[in-house]
Amino acid sequence: MRADVEDFLDSLKFDRGASEHTLTAYRGDLLQAIVHFSSVGIESWQGIESVHLTQFQTFIGSHAQIATLRRKMASLRSLLKFLKKSGRGPSGELPSTSIGRTPKRLPKALSLLELTNLLSAADVSSTVGLRDRALMELIYGAGIRVSEACGLTLSCLDLDSGAIRVTGKRQKTRWIPLPQATVPWIESYLTQARPLLLKLGSDHVMLNQHGKPLTRSMVYRILETHTRRAGLGKTVGPHVLRHTYAVHLVKGGADLRAVQELLGHASISTTQVYTQLDMHEVVRKYSLAHPRK
Repeated sequence: MRADVEDFLDSLKFDRGASEHTLTAYRGDLLQAIVHFSSVGIESWQGIESVHLTQFQTFIGSHAQIATLRRKMASLRSLLKFLKKSGRGPSGELPSTSIGRTPKRLPKALSLLELTNLLSAADVSSTVGLRDRALMELIYGAGIRVSEACGLTLSCLDLDSGAIRVTGKRQKTRWIPLPQATVPWIESYLTQARPLLLKLGSDHVMLNQHGKPLTRSMVYRILETHTRRAGLGKTVGPHVLRHTYAVHLVKGGADLRAVQELLGHASISTTQVYTQLDMHEVVRKYSLAHPRK
């Protein structure tokens, strides 16, 4: 069963361009499924029947939230669908992922004042502080994912034209323009701070104090530190900065399709959540535009 899982993960990686983060999540979900099915005497995916899927769903649902349960069942469904195509899957129906309903939450976005306070919390007179400021400016200024920020290399920067090249989910590449206020911070970091951090010849843009590329967990800790210093009274992770980027663009009148491209969303439906952010502004524009006010 483990060999089948590895075949499936290889397909996700090489055929669909899945990221390492996605592969890790799938592997964890599916190894948990193997442990459960083995505990009830099932030693192959072909031996799984509908009753076993129901029992597995009940087992997971007894100690996991709806969103987690849905994700784990979706992972299992994807694997079994893959195995069915090669005759290695069960003959019965695939597990359903229509489990409960997760309330759609509006993104947490910072106000302009909160954002300013956060960016200003870094002590730019120090090497690490200048790096942190450039990092936050980059994530907010380009609206990129934390994995994209960590994976950014020097060859991806075109600061003369004020843009960066980002490789996102499923290895899709996109060019993102940078705000004029962001470029000087990146340039300052590259000329003043990065050379002092560089020790191993890495071509990654963002480095830690040992000269190695920043990791996701490091970025979260950096933001946690500066959130406390800024006195925001709430948790601000890299995804909040990405949300804030999108919210500010939409509120500023940016076209939703353009925002979709900049964020690297595969579907416009993912981006449409931002249209719910300011109903007051929608009503105001409607009142100005409607001929019968």
